[in-house]
Amino acid sequence: MSRIRHSDPIPKINFVEPAFEIQSALFCPASQDTIHAFFAPLHYERGYAYPLIVWLHGPGSDERQLRRIMPLVSTRNYVAVAPRGVCMKEVGGDQQEGYGWPHTYEQVPQIEQHIFDAIQAASHKYNISSQRIFLAGFDCGGTMAFRVALSHPQHFAGILSLCGALPIGRTPLANLTLARKLPIFLSVGRHSSRYPASAVCENLRLMHTAGMSVTLRQYPCGHELMPQMLGDIDRWIIEQITSADSMQTASSQWPCETE
Repeated sequence: MSRIRHSDPIPKINFVEPAFEIQSALFCPASQDTIHAFFAPLHYERGYAYPLIVWLHGPGSDERQLRRIMPLVSTRNYVAVAPRGVCMKEVGGDQQEGYGWPHTYEQVPQIEQHIFDAIQAASHKYNISSQRIFLAGFDCGGTMAFRVALSHPQHFAGILSLCGALPIGRTPLANLTLARKLPIFLSVGRHSSRYPASAVCENLRLMHTAGMSVTLRQYPCGHELMPQMLGDIDRWIIEQITSADSMQTASSQWPCETE
């Protein structure tokens, strides 16, 4: 079974890749003018407002991870954008430059702005539904997706964290009243040592106590991305969109009392 491991080495970006098609879906990498990568779906229609997936890459990776994950999510249903994380030094035999999502007081506001800049850039480039923006990520990207979406729940339609725990510190549940309305998809590897079952259960207890809606999926793997995990992203988002549309229709058709 093919898997996408978080440890796949990706060198520092110091060149410009051309845009190219993936089964007629279009991947647009970062350039000298932008540090966001974009994904346009197969047979993109300008007259349709697409759901947007904002993808936060895993540790040591960068925005080009979007190119590998979107064909496994869907080539038809979404526009996607992936901002590049903060430049960090990785500890190893020799210090190498990579990108991540640090949770320091100085950098979290910058990361939040970077994510909203990416959303705005995608909205200028493509027709996006502002009511269907989903923030997703892997590992530290999933943890940062939790932090940003829980802090600004009014801007998102859902959180998807793949192998990423709830953030610690800086009161991630400070905006709990609105955060309770935000659906959460949490996927974990059964044999993960980085996010073990004990930590998953602790996070679930906290979220359930807080009255939050969480869908948990466990997969027979370690700390890695699996094709089934990414395919479940598509099914879960479609469920959220269908449910929201049904509620809106029911509300608009609810009979009004008249005197």
